[in-house]
Amino acid sequence: MAITASMVKELRERTGLPMMECKKALTEADGDIEKAIEDLRKASGLKAAKKAGRTAADGVVAAKVADDASYGVLVEVNSETDFVARDDNFKAFVEKVVEKAFAERQEDVAALMEGELETAREALVQKIGENIGVRRIQVVEAPVVGSYVHSNSRIASLVALSGGEAEIARDVAMHIAAVNPQVNKPEDMPAEVLEKEKEIIKAQPDMEGKPAEIVEKMMGGRIKKFLKENSLVEQPFVKNPDVTVGKLVKDGGADVVSFIRFEVGEGIEKEEVDFAAEVAAQVKSSS
Repeated sequence: MAITASMVKELRERTGLPMMECKKALTEADGDIEKAIEDLRKASGLKAAKKAGRTAADGVVAAKVADDASYGVLVEVNSETDFVARDDNFKAFVEKVVEKAFAERQEDVAALMEGELETAREALVQKIGENIGVRRIQVVEAPVVGSYVHSNSRIASLVALSGGEAEIARDVAMHIAAVNPQVNKPEDMPAEVLEKEKEIIKAQPDMEGKPAEIVEKMMGGRIKKFLKENSLVEQPFVKNPDVTVGKLVKDGGADVVSFIRFEVGEGIEKEEVDFAAEVAAQVKSSS
């Protein structure tokens, strides 16, 4: 597979490694960026790379929590461009979606959209000229629920606490939005993720030639560090790194039950369109 400059650029942006090292890794991985990252981690001890920045959809995420903090809803609504995501008509539609999902505590998108909301969506598509869709909804119920929506409306989170104050829940939700933990507690980390991390650690250069018991001991320490870095309750609280999120919540008389975090378009590949090439092709075909 031909290695393009854009592939090298993406790998460099995600790893921070030199261009030639990225090109070599991509060549050896036959152009598979995720495999190249895994190989680089094995070879150089590279930490987890940044996620791909390209997404298939634009839009916004929005949240609403009950006045008594007993439940909340998180919604993602997509548009094709950031321009439309900032449009007042689009924002008004998003508000309708959130209000209905909140009132009905509804997570089923198809059920939510039946009737008036779907009619409103179709009218908006006709008016704006872009495809618009409600991608996902999640409802969280707990003794105390907190939410945080980042100022750009592209990242939002909900957290459920077993008790405590709504203000602490909001602070934890803000931390989740900013730091993006993988799991709530170390014991929540999926076994397959741990096994993959162990494979990567074992393949790193400083493990080579060491006795099995030394490798196991070193790997144990690194897995412990990995779990600490990626578990919400073990992370240093973003507003006060001297305390962990777990201690912050515990001092407030509670425990973290669960959390969710939405980021616009995450998990979908976005098709990149070269408009100049597209226009050139159209001109050529019409001549």
